[in-house]
Amino acid sequence: MDIPSVNSLLDFNRKVALVTGSGDGLGRTVAARFAEAGAKVVVHYRTSEAGAREVARRIIAGGGQASAYQADVTNAAEVAGLIRQAVEAYGRLDVLINNAAKQPLVSLLEMTPAQWDETITTNMRGVFLCTQAAARQMIAQGTGGAIVNITSIEGENPAPSHSHYNASKGGVLMYTRAAANELGPHGIRVNAVAPGLIWREGIEDAWPEGVARWRAAAPLGRLGLPADVADACLFLASPAARWITGASLTVDGGVMTHQIY
Repeated sequence: MDIPSVNSLLDFNRKVALVTGSGDGLGRTVAARFAEAGAKVVVHYRTSEAGAREVARRIIAGGGQASAYQADVTNAAEVAGLIRQAVEAYGRLDVLINNAAKQPLVSLLEMTPAQWDETITTNMRGVFLCTQAAARQMIAQGTGGAIVNITSIEGENPAPSHSHYNASKGGVLMYTRAAANELGPHGIRVNAVAPGLIWREGIEDAWPEGVARWRAAAPLGRLGLPADVADACLFLASPAARWITGASLTVDGGVMTHQIY
């Protein structure tokens, strides 16, 4: 195969990227970074309509192309509709970032079956449905594609009151490997990005002791920024990662380098 030039490695011109859950939080930055790299961006939301439309508006104001579409990622018909809208708008789909997720806090002993089901369904069923629908479209195009699943370091290292979230992210990690195995022959690469603690507005006030512990534990001495994760997604979706599939890229400032015993 032809080896792309270094200058073209992060060039997403003529590519279409769908970022789930990009009306707010981390997904908003991921969408913006793909647009900055030249991609036409499908900004997905379930309830954050105003935020998603603002993300799309800013991309367009900056000279890019973007559209905001609503869907429940746990509903197969709505996911199929989301992919259809993306293709109707831009003619194709090249990149899927599975970012939509829930991260509630509740102890194992107090957790209800409904709370367990809601987190597992959103975080795992949503990834399955979006991956399946996107892969079918990529296969129909015949040009391959890239799928990046946002997992978490908690998929490998559990945290208190997060047993449902830990389980879901661990499941998505293994699903990433399984999907990479099955979709590789179609030219579709599937990888994961596993973030650590990511800065958000107000986190230092809401959880000062946790932020302090994180900074003390991180060899790089800080919380992650949304752009740190977004740029890892750009790398894995780009030709720079053309021979990488089934991998998990940890983006945590080095926290997972510590011995556990």
